[in-house]
Amino acid sequence: PCNLTGWWKNDLGSKMQVLKVGNNGTFSGEYHTAVSSAKNPIQPSPLFGSQHLDEDGQCTFGFTVNWKFSDSTAVFVGQCFSGDDGKEVLHTSWLLREKVSSEPDDWKATR
Repeated sequence: PCNLTGWWKNDLGSKMQVLKVGNNGTFSGEYHTAVSSAKNPIQPSPLFGSQHLDEDGQCTFGFTVNWKFSDSTAVFVGQCFSGDDGKEVLHTSWLLREKVSSEPDDWKATR
């Protein structure tokens, strides 16, 4: 079965640490991004999420990252897959919402 607890790394060099998945599927940890368009120095940022505790081990999950170094928030959704070699792989999609100064600028706030 998929176990999100531990360190994960993506293709761009960003890392996240999931500290513990509770009996109800909730978890927390830190995200260490390797990429940013923010002007401030990158800092590890808290993440909070939840996963389905599926018996087949290929769980879906989601989590939110509140970036400590910028006025933005990201949400990730994904699924854990166990390969034939036993290695677990996460496939995710994400949205990033940046703060904008006015409602007319709302169109450019999410990517």
